[in-house]
Amino acid sequence: QLYNYKGGIVPDATEAEKPPTVQHRSANLGTILGVYLPCVQNIFGKLFWLVGIGGALQALLITLLTAISMAAIATNGIVPAGGAYFMISRSLGPEFGGAVGILFYLGNTFASSMYIVGAVEIIVKYMCPEKCRLFGDDVEKPSVAFNHYRIYGTILVLLIGGCVLLGIRFVSKIAPISLVAVLVSILAIYAGVIKSSFNPPDLPICVVGSNPPHLIKSNVLRNDVRRYCKRDKFCTNSDNSSEICPLYAAICNKSTNTLCNDENLMSHYRREGEIEAGVKGDDTFEVVAQEITTFLILVGIYFPSVTGIMAGSNRSGDLRDPGRSIPRGTISAILTTSAIYLSNVIFMAACARGILLRDKFGDSINKQLVVAVLAWPNKWVIMVGAFCSTVGAALQTLTGAPRLLQAVAKDDLIPILQPLAKSFRGEPVRSLMLTLFICECGVLIADVDKLTALLSMFFIMCYGFVNLACALQTILKSPSWRPRFRFYHWLLSLIGLFLCITIMFIASWYFALIAMLIALVIYKYIEYKGAEKEWGDGVRGLSMSAARYALFRLDEAQPHTKNWRPQLLAFIGSQRNENDNTYELRHPRLMNFLYQLKAGRGFVVAASIVEGDYLDKHEDIAPLRKLIKAELIAAKVQGFAEVLAARDAEDGISALIQTEGLGALRPNTIVLCWPVNWKKDYESYTAEAFVRTIAIAETRNCAVIVPKNIDNFPDNKQIQEGTIDIWWIIHDGGLLFLIAFLLKRTKVWAKCRLRLFTVAQLEDNSVEMKKDLEQYMYQLRIEAEVDVVEMGDQEISAYAYERTLKMAQRVQLLKDLKLQQKELQLQPQIFMDSMLNNQQRKASIDEDKYQYTYSPEQLKTLKNSVTESSMRKMHSAVRLNQQILERSKDANLVLINLPSPPTKYSGIAAFSYMEYVEALTEGLHRLLLMRGSGREVVTIFS
Repeated sequence: QLYNYKGGIVPDATEAEKPPTVQHRSANLGTILGVYLPCVQNIFGKLFWLVGIGGALQALLITLLTAISMAAIATNGIVPAGGAYFMISRSLGPEFGGAVGILFYLGNTFASSMYIVGAVEIIVKYMCPEKCRLFGDDVEKPSVAFNHYRIYGTILVLLIGGCVLLGIRFVSKIAPISLVAVLVSILAIYAGVIKSSFNPPDLPICVVGSNPPHLIKSNVLRNDVRRYCKRDKFCTNSDNSSEICPLYAAICNKSTNTLCNDENLMSHYRREGEIEAGVKGDDTFEVVAQEITTFLILVGIYFPSVTGIMAGSNRSGDLRDPGRSIPRGTISAILTTSAIYLSNVIFMAACARGILLRDKFGDSINKQLVVAVLAWPNKWVIMVGAFCSTVGAALQTLTGAPRLLQAVAKDDLIPILQPLAKSFRGEPVRSLMLTLFICECGVLIADVDKLTALLSMFFIMCYGFVNLACALQTILKSPSWRPRFRFYHWLLSLIGLFLCITIMFIASWYFALIAMLIALVIYKYIEYKGAEKEWGDGVRGLSMSAARYALFRLDEAQPHTKNWRPQLLAFIGSQRNENDNTYELRHPRLMNFLYQLKAGRGFVVAASIVEGDYLDKHEDIAPLRKLIKAELIAAKVQGFAEVLAARDAEDGISALIQTEGLGALRPNTIVLCWPVNWKKDYESYTAEAFVRTIAIAETRNCAVIVPKNIDNFPDNKQIQEGTIDIWWIIHDGGLLFLIAFLLKRTKVWAKCRLRLFTVAQLEDNSVEMKKDLEQYMYQLRIEAEVDVVEMGDQEISAYAYERTLKMAQRVQLLKDLKLQQKELQLQPQIFMDSMLNNQQRKASIDEDKYQYTYSPEQLKTLKNSVTESSMRKMHSAVRLNQQILERSKDANLVLINLPSPPTKYSGIAAFSYMEYVEALTEGLHRLLLMRGSGREVVTIFS
């Protein structure tokens, strides 16, 4: 494992057990050949629009900030193959890394198609205009031009692909040849600028008028020269001065004191068809704007010319020391090319007439390139340099793109890419073949300019995520964040991220949205299919920091009663299969019930107890936790699995109820299945443990939900149609309402009707109570049918004392809502409770409150005879059960209050309690017994 350790990633057990693969020796390239020259060559891959000097500054700022961020990430540990993808995925996680990596790969691959088509265009239109035409002479016609691009482009793809197939060392040797041609052409431009200052080239243009000047197309001059301009003819003040004018010198020079700085200093933005802002022209003989131009559009046009800064990092697997070469080579390349770009822009602005610079296609100078005419000693230097620049850029992208794709495939994030992970003699041959195929598809499309904006989005997204990764790691201050490159700051990274987002929407907002949508689809696919890697990335670190901050905030005060939601701690039994030493869950339908409570938006902990000493049982904990987690995932429950080894189940459950959670984020609702086999023994330990668990939850101020007959509950696909009946015997604040409401919000119970049955004594005003309840349900915005059931004292004796106690507690809780006195009086629940309280029997209640008897006479009798009391309680349970069955026997689900557990814990008391609840609920198919903590107040206010 230590031998395979790379960049902070420790292989897991399965990876460590894999047979060792053949380690191919990398090319061991240095900073110059491995990073600097590829970056320079790739950045020079596109021609620039010199008028876009404003956009140039912003684009150069983005690339420089991105390079600084990348330098910090690249020096924080070992960077193997994958370059930008590796850095993003290890900093932001496999989902982000995979999504951005695939988009960056596609951007590089289609960019190579664009470079190749550009090289063919230079051949057909400028270098070999007569002999290289195969489909007619009119290469300006799109269909003819595209056919040339397809034929010659395919030949170039095969030639460049063959060079790349020979290996990275061969590419590194031949690539400088094309780069030398590019540098020679740049020097020729500088030489031409110096020469033009005292001996400008002969490049006349025809300009009619002065405010504004009208630039005439050269083909019009050939056909009707007398009407417009001719050489050595000067304007006079006569009437024909606007018809016959001299040919202007297009190139400014110091000797004639005709510098162009002033006219090119300010911007000249135009709309389509204009010669100047607000002045329309005639495109039959005048040079007019072919499209609208703004600063934002120029930024989008210029930016692709500096998208080669990742060319060196894409070769990270072939570098001798990536942490040293990537920052030095990339930043040096950016500074070099930026200086050349800016100086070229300044020199061209000083040498050429502004009206000519705005002639985008050279219509006024016979379709010539201004740069080619300006260069010294000959225009062919520029032609060859431009051709070598595009071919060299295609060579670099086709070298880096397969390595990027192979790095994604090796991480096994996307299963379909797994075959591309293999190498042949250290070269990604399979990835190269797929890259050449995609590149050829781009060449066959021919009109790749339409994809330029989308490709730029892919590059900008990659740069943005590099900046985000650097900023995130710096802000989180992770102990593993120790870059050797020190000249960075998180604020610079955030500025770079902001500029990237701004550029995306400035250039093309709809292409930006398309790129983000594609990235989101890939992200979700990786998340769903293959993101099983744990790389200690920054996103998970950010989640932990956010959770820590939220926990500290929650711990400051108790949550308001209006914000109460069920935070569930569900206990699920398990049993061990002795044949294969595996565990299985006793009531897996409990997981479906937890899913059906998901509308509460609380957290869920599914827990199980392993009886025995931890030292003896620790090997059983991990498999059981894995089983519970698998069942949660199968039921689509977003929750946590917990397994505890304890001396017995009661101790384990008690420990979890007391300690589960962190800070204020602790369970407030205990879910405990009704024990099935408690009747097997009179001194049943199960019964006593169950009753004590309810008492422990009550002491811990937790609500209790006890599903009875849990195996009869529906799974998540069984849609229920019928009724959910609520038997509201104790007016405890509304836990029954809340649970019924949450169940109704899931598709399983959505079609069921709610029915509310409340119990009134014979002395109560049932008609008024029903009216108040209907008004109450209306104000709670819960649709339910209301019915009041009149019963005698003996039939509800088990609930009598608790009803009085709950009224006092609930009044205090409603006051905790800090409502005004008038609002408190409007609460229907307060009114109903007060009505019940006024009609309550005036018998005094003994504070001892021994279970099931709440008058002094009954308490005295109980102390003398347990048997007589038990008979009366069972009789009342049977009478109440008859009333429930009469109305709710066919209900899909019944919710009822769980009676208070005995205050004296003994086997006899527990057995009596369980017998009473069994008699109370006999014959009900599905049942939820609930006991509130008093915090679950339902209020009519939002």
